[in-house]
Amino acid sequence: MPKAIVIGAGIGGLAVAIRLAAKGYAVQVFDKNNHLGGKLNEFKENGFRFDTGPSLFTMPAYFEDLFTAAGKNLVDYLPYKLLDASCTYFYPDHASFKFYRDELKLKEALGAELQTDLPAVKSYLNSAKKLYDTAGKLFVEKSLHQRSTYFSKQALKALPHLLSPKNLSTLHRKNKANFKNKKWVQLFDRYATYNGSSPYKTPAMMAVIPHLEHNIGTFFPQGGMYGIVKAMETLALELGVEFQLNQQVEEIIIKNKNAVGVVVANTKYMADKVISNMDIALTYKYLLKNEKYFLKEDKKERSSSGLVFYWGMKDVFPQLSLHNILFSEAYKLEFNEIFSHGKVPLDPTIYINISSKESPDDAPPKNENWFVMINTPAGIDLNDVQIAQIKEKIILAIERGLKVEISSKIIVEKILTPKDIQINTLGYKGALYGTASNSLLSSFKRHSNFSKLYKNLYFVGGTVHPGGGIPLCLNSAKIVADTL
Repeated sequence: MPKAIVIGAGIGGLAVAIRLAAKGYAVQVFDKNNHLGGKLNEFKENGFRFDTGPSLFTMPAYFEDLFTAAGKNLVDYLPYKLLDASCTYFYPDHASFKFYRDELKLKEALGAELQTDLPAVKSYLNSAKKLYDTAGKLFVEKSLHQRSTYFSKQALKALPHLLSPKNLSTLHRKNKANFKNKKWVQLFDRYATYNGSSPYKTPAMMAVIPHLEHNIGTFFPQGGMYGIVKAMETLALELGVEFQLNQQVEEIIIKNKNAVGVVVANTKYMADKVISNMDIALTYKYLLKNEKYFLKEDKKERSSSGLVFYWGMKDVFPQLSLHNILFSEAYKLEFNEIFSHGKVPLDPTIYINISSKESPDDAPPKNENWFVMINTPAGIDLNDVQIAQIKEKIILAIERGLKVEISSKIIVEKILTPKDIQINTLGYKGALYGTASNSLLSSFKRHSNFSKLYKNLYFVGGTVHPGGGIPLCLNSAKIVADTL
């Protein structure tokens, strides 16, 4: 039986372990932490349960494909439901609405000002679907580092869309050309943050993301987001995957330009295939001791990071839903501060996720669990005074936007900084999505899923192709399994 070693038990690492075990490999997974899931973890305090990382569940079809590859049904491991609305949006002028999937419900939720652009919204989402079906799938489901991809029928079908002037622009320019109302422009600009980039720089191809969220839908998994990890763990164990937690890999063993195993606590573990789910930059720096290729990765612009406040709230807020966005008044300035000046925005857009809206057991009765996040530059180190100032600013913005007092209602608090993200998950500089997608060629510059230096060495996760976010991490695992 061939043997595979996976370094890191994030979503990509778990998915590739499952796929390889289903193919007949004996799989061993090493992780430095005492839990599985990487950035996707949970903690409980005083009756509150919080998901620590990714909070949006889309594209369950990719999970279904993973479980099908193992001969199983996803719903037997992870029941989930389709949500009526994707998000509730709040604007600085106190306009707000819930973005329902149903067109009639959406129309009722909108004010007269926003209703005028409804035909444009429908057209935009239809074109997003077409863009995804013709070109988007190529980027997220196939390797961009193999010649066969470019000579496929799918590539020839995608080419006219990739070369279309409207898709060679930036996401912001495309949105500005589609909508008269600035509020819709700002709403669709925010999808750049789904891969840690700026809408004023990221390619217009990112317009496929609203299709995934609105046309296909937003979902909620039973047990919250960490339920995903539990389901994958259960399946992996059934397939015979062996997990070694609290075990940090120190080196990938290279012999005659072949990856043949790893070193953990001065002990060698040999394998036929080695797959790294560790940040690609740090894989080169620490596991391969290859300073040249580390520096090559280090030159690439990092995606944004984040500052997260986990708040247990002693009250319920009916105006909020599972996913909520409170927009900044100076949106372009916000991204300039993050990517051009390396500063925390003076007026940040605020994201609030409240899983207790869908899973009441996540908070005590008449309480809510808030995951409150703002985007920050990667690599920033915030001190306690700075964090306190940012917290005060966020509270004032929420109170102004919701017209309620919240500071006295925070009864549980935990904070996650960019530095914490780097330490906890070994994400280089705390970047949430590896490298940023702030250029037309960013997808092609993202690291491949296989090593061009060493045989039998592969890479999965958010820092390699096709990128960050749960669906893309799942696809990175499938690309590796298919390559093998």
